[in-house]
Amino acid sequence: MANTAKTAIVTGASRGIGAGLVEAFLKRGYNVVANSRHITKANPFAASSNLALVDGDIGDRSTAAKIVDTAVSKFGRIDVLINNAGVFIPKPFTEYTTEDFDTLVSTTLAGFLYVSQLAVKQMLRQKSGSIINISTTLVDQPIAGVGAAVQIMLKGALNAVTRALAIEYAKEGIRINTIAPGVINTPMHKPETHEFLKGLHPVGRIGEVNEIVDAALFLSDATFTSGEILHVDGGAHAGKW
Repeated sequence: MANTAKTAIVTGASRGIGAGLVEAFLKRGYNVVANSRHITKANPFAASSNLALVDGDIGDRSTAAKIVDTAVSKFGRIDVLINNAGVFIPKPFTEYTTEDFDTLVSTTLAGFLYVSQLAVKQMLRQKSGSIINISTTLVDQPIAGVGAAVQIMLKGALNAVTRALAIEYAKEGIRINTIAPGVINTPMHKPETHEFLKGLHPVGRIGEVNEIVDAALFLSDATFTSGEILHVDGGAHAGKW
C-alpha cells in the first residue's frame, strides 16, 4: 500500500525546538526527515519507520539535496518544511568578525535558501506545501543592551522573503510563514541566564519549546494564512514595557 501520510522536514532537529517539532509531527502521524550536523550520533528519538535522519551542514547545498531526496524517495512527498536551524552570536556591532558573519550567513541564509528551493520544486509538483521559518522577535523589537545587530539583519531577511514568497506562490498552493520567538528555554541558554532573560518579555518569563511547537502546528494547518510573521514572544514585539 502506498504511504499516504504527510511528510515534514525539520532542520536543526537534534535538540531544543527542532527536537520538539520532530516529536510533535511524529505524534500527528507525519513522516519526518530530521537534519542536523551530527543527528545520527545524537539521535534523541525512538526508532521509527516514519523517521529518517540526515547528517550534514544545512548551509551546504549537498546536504539540502540529500534531505529533500530522502523525503521524496522514502516518503514520496514534502508537505511541511521547517527552517529551524540557527546559531545565536550576540555581540556589539563593531565586534562581529568575518568568521561570525560567514557562520551566520551559512546557517541562516544559505541554510534557508538551498533546502527551500528544492522543497518548493517538489511542492510545485504537488500543488501544495507549507514552509515555516524560525526568525526572532528582535527583528521587530530590538532591546537596549542586547547587541545582536548582525544576527537581526540576517533574521530580518527571513521575514522579508516570507512575504515575497507568499505572494510568488500564492496561486500554487504553497504557503510561507515565519515564527518570531522570544527567548525560549532550550540548551542554547544557560540556566544561570534565565533570570535576566525573563525580563526581556512583558509576561515576565521565557517561553517553552511546546509554545513554539504549537505555533508551528497551527501554521501547518492554517490553510488561509500565508506571509504571516507570528510572534511567540510573550508580547515583546508589542512595544516598550
